[in-house]
Parts: sequence; C-alpha cells; structure tokens
Amino acid sequence: MHKRVIQFAFSSLFSWLIFTSTLFAQEKEQIKILNSNSLEYTKGVGEGVRRFIGDVIFEHNDATMYCDSAYLFSKQNIIHAYNNVHIDSGDTLHLYGDFMRYNGNNNVGKVRRNVILKDENATLTTDSLDFNTETSVAYYFEGAKIVDKEKNTLESIIGYYYGSNNLFVFKDSVIVKTPDYTIYTDTLEYNTETEIAYFLGPTNIYNEENHLYAENGWYKIPEKKFQFNQNARYQNKEKILMGDSLFFDDSVGVGIATDNVIMIDTAENMILKGHYAHYIREPEKFLVTDSAILIQVTNETDSLFLHADTLRSNYDSSGTHRILRAYHKVQIFRKDFQARCDSMVYTFEDSVVTMYREPILWAEESQMTAELVKAYTKNQKIDYFHLIGSSLIISEEETDKYNQIRGKEMKGYIRNNKLHKVDVFGNGQSIYYTKDKQETIGVNFAESSDIVIYLKEGQVSRINMKKLPTGTLFPPGELEETKLKGFNWYENLRPKSKFDIFFWKK
Repeated sequence: MHKRVIQFAFSSLFSWLIFTSTLFAQEKEQIKILNSNSLEYTKGVGEGVRRFIGDVIFEHNDATMYCDSAYLFSKQNIIHAYNNVHIDSGDTLHLYGDFMRYNGNNNVGKVRRNVILKDENATLTTDSLDFNTETSVAYYFEGAKIVDKEKNTLESIIGYYYGSNNLFVFKDSVIVKTPDYTIYTDTLEYNTETEIAYFLGPTNIYNEENHLYAENGWYKIPEKKFQFNQNARYQNKEKILMGDSLFFDDSVGVGIATDNVIMIDTAENMILKGHYAHYIREPEKFLVTDSAILIQVTNETDSLFLHADTLRSNYDSSGTHRILRAYHKVQIFRKDFQARCDSMVYTFEDSVVTMYREPILWAEESQMTAELVKAYTKNQKIDYFHLIGSSLIISEEETDKYNQIRGKEMKGYIRNNKLHKVDVFGNGQSIYYTKDKQETIGVNFAESSDIVIYLKEGQVSRINMKKLPTGTLFPPGELEETKLKGFNWYENLRPKSKFDIFFWKK
C-alpha cells in the first residue's frame, strides 16, 4: 500500500474530527456571528429560528465556518448551513460542501453534496460525509476518492474512521492506484498508530509484471513487509507461487511461503511443491523443503517427478543460467526412466543431470550404477548418459540370469527411449546370454580395455572389442562366475510410480 495516499485519508479525517469536536462539542457555549449581510426571523420554520443570508461567518472555539446562508435553531441546538460551506481549521486543512447539518444534542454532523476535504498533501471528494464528535467516528457511504500530490488514489464506496481505536475501515470496491501497482479489495483496515494495513477480503494487487491474490493478510507500511493468507497466490510473467501463507519483506527482497506451497515456472514447464519455501530476490534463489517435489511437465501423461528432502535453485556466476540442486534421498520417476541417489545437480545451461553418492539409473530393462552418473538430456528426454568410476550396466535376461557390462567409465546412448549403444573405456568386461528363437544357447564372457556394444530391443546384437580382446562362448551352465565384480540387482529399490518417490528404501 502506498504510504502517502493512505496516510492522507487517515490523518486528514483525524485532524478534521479533532477540529469539529472543538467546534461543536461544547453545547452551552454560544456561537459567535462574525458576519452576515442580512438577518431574518422565520416564524414559519420554527420558534426562535434565525436565518442568516450572505457572506455568513460563524466562529466557535477559535474555529471558523463560512457559507452563503444558514438557519440557526437555538432551542434544538441545530445548525443548517447552505451553499459554499467551508470549514477552516486554522491551518492547511479545509472541508467544503453544499450543505451541512449539525445536531449538538447527539453530536452528529452531516455534510452533503460536492464534499471536499483538502490539505497540502491530498484531496478527498465525496457526496456525503457524516461525523460524530462524541464517539470520534466519521464515515462516508456513497463513495469517496482520495488523490495525493503524486496522483496516487484510493477509492471505496464506504469508509469509516474510529478515533478511539485509531482505525480506518474502507469497504466495498476498494481501489488503490499508484505508479507502481493497483490494488482491488473488498475490505481494507488501517491502524494509524501501528501503520499496518489489513486486507479482510478477496484482494488483487497488480503491476505491469506481477499479480498477487489473497483473501486475508496485512501490510506493515514503514517496514515494507507483507503477509498474505487464505488462497494466497503470486504470479509474474514466468512464475506462479501459491501457499496457505505468503510473507515478503520488500525492503530486503526476502519471501517465505508455508503450507501447501506450489511454485510453477512456466518458462521451464516446471512445478515445485512442498510445505516450506524461502525466496531471495537479488540475486534470485529459492529453497523448497518439507515433502519437496519437482515436476518437469512434458505432457499430461509423461512428466518427470523428483522428490528430495530439499530443493535449491540459484543462478550461475554469469547470472543467466539456473542451477537446481536436490538433496538428500533423491528419487526420480518417469515412465521411460527412474533414478535415485543421495544428491543431484541439474544445470539448465547444458541440460545435464549429475547424480552423486550411490547413484542408480534405470532405463527400460537396464540398471546403471557408478560412483558418479551424468545424464545429458535433450527435449526433456535422456539423450545419453556418462557413468564414471566402477561403472556397471545390468539387465535381467531370465530369472537369475543377467546381461552385464562393466568398465571404469561408460557412455550409453538412448534411441527411441531404449539403450542402443554403449562405449566402455578401461577394463571392459561383459557377460551376455545368446539366444536362438527365445532359447538360451550359451553365455558369452568377453574382456577388452575398450568395448563398443550395440543393442537391439534390449538385447546385445554386436560387440566390438578394441584393445587386447578375449572372449569365450560357454554352453549354458558352464560359466562358473556369472556375476561381474560389484554386481548388485536393485530392482526392489526402483520407483514403480510417482507415488513411490516419497518412500526411501534402504
């Protein structure tokens, strides 16, 4: 909320209440007639009623009122003032209207038609303004508009000021416009002592790039701190943030969202969920935790789901490319591949996923493990992967029969969502079962420093051994050691659905 336009509404009405209280509260003190061009006694209107006409000036407790004509009802203690009504508080605050009625018995004053309240900072205009000098309550009920020197505006149908509580209430079609943003709300309360504005109904805040919605919240004006609750939602051109609670400190550019947090990145087709999010504006970074999940939307039926204890995002040193980090107990599910590891880094610049500490990657029938796994993606799908250190690829041929490829490093290439080629670098070994019309006819054990293996429909179709090759085809059952060093089959750890990623199996 812009401080100047709101505080005028509050300070001006408050000053005016003090002034009118001084003018009218002391019923027994006589009002002095300083000027009138003519005086009439109007018996037809009522006994003791006097009419003052032309350049009428009243004075009461050092306050001055001007009008073209006025009726003074002495017995009823009522004043009616007509045309060019002007109340001058003796400083820069002025109240104008076409008509004013003040009842000294119940302390209620009413100003009507073309009402203007003006000071050196701003102007309030309305057609009806009532005030009570005893209860220190003033209100308008037919719409009012406040405009300050910077052309910031506040409009509402109804407005109240409760002097004893230092509280202003604006209701019904409240609109605040500043050069930076526009606010639409149903109910806005402001405490002049604490300088806190409260939103108590559906509220929309707009500027050229941002839209914020909430149904409950507050804004601490001096501290530039916001708190929005109930269906809170923030949106700009690329991001949407939702949560049961959104807090933002505009002075330092820090935001916190809690409970049912959803962050949508439309540029990256990415959704982040959790129950706690921490955002820093400059340089931009965020953290999501407590049931954190990332969804990379490919289409309605084929999206990537990633869960970790914590998700962090920031930009690289150039400030142009985002880096996403996930840790700990990272698990990924997509129909064409699944993965798990302790921690993971995804760089948006080159679309590379790097998995650390006991990483496992599954693609169709193949399981891939290494000390470090890098997956290179293209068009949101794995293009090829790089296994570094103690690399092993396993696929189950039959029960307790596994095709295996082992080496220091490997690069595997994906075509049509299937593994079709593997390059093995250093200490290459392979075991694979050969078949003839679905019948196993032997098991091949091969060794070579470097190996190129071609696969078709998950089966080894051709092997090229480049350095110091050896290979033997054993009849079924004659190969004594059918498991390569480091063999482990982790099918029981494999996430079978997007719901499995929340359950970490040891």
